[in-house]
Amino acid sequence: MKVLMVLTSHDKLGDTDHKTGFWVEEFAAPYYVFVDAGVEVTLASPKGGKPPMDPNSTAPDAQTEATERLENDAKAQHKLETTCTLDDVDPDDFDAIFYPGGHGPLWDLTNNEKSIKLIEQFWSKGKPVSAVCHAPAVLLNAKTPSGDPIVQGRTVTGFSNSEEAAVELTDVVPFLLEDELTAKGGHYRKVDDWQAYAVQDGMLITGQNPASSEQTAQRLLDVLRAMV
Repeated sequence: MKVLMVLTSHDKLGDTDHKTGFWVEEFAAPYYVFVDAGVEVTLASPKGGKPPMDPNSTAPDAQTEATERLENDAKAQHKLETTCTLDDVDPDDFDAIFYPGGHGPLWDLTNNEKSIKLIEQFWSKGKPVSAVCHAPAVLLNAKTPSGDPIVQGRTVTGFSNSEEAAVELTDVVPFLLEDELTAKGGHYRKVDDWQAYAVQDGMLITGQNPASSEQTAQRLLDVLRAMV
């Protein structure tokens, strides 16, 4: 089994002086779910090379067993430093695509034509598409072969309005993910802030927040195993 993980290349939090990027735990936990199951993981990003880490996700109180493992994993660190560009990706080489979150994807992956095309190619071939936390934003402009939004009529989740308010970034982000998923016709579902929650609707698998990253990846892995 081969999974493509796509990370953000965006490191600026709106018009503020704060940095952003991908949320480390949302990469680390799924990465090890896949690797420990024998999945071959390839990392990509819009610009290639080392994607920016959200500095808040490297703070002591954000660390988990998976992030600590990543810190000491030379092979994984090398993969992170040498991500390929989206131009270099052939969807036929992979069985599924997974997007870790962090605020970065809101800016560079939501409207990235290459990312959107990749998602649409995976979808049209019946391959699972998965994203966690802010990363379901990458689905907003992706369409089915018939031209409908991929999320339309499907159960989805992602970082909630109340969680965005809790981190005091409601007025910083370019849009509120919960609102946009709903506007595109998605049946948005959520649980209490910061609780683990992942939903699957056919080949679409989404997770609500950082706590949901491992569960989201596990659901994707279950789908892949069922397809073998």
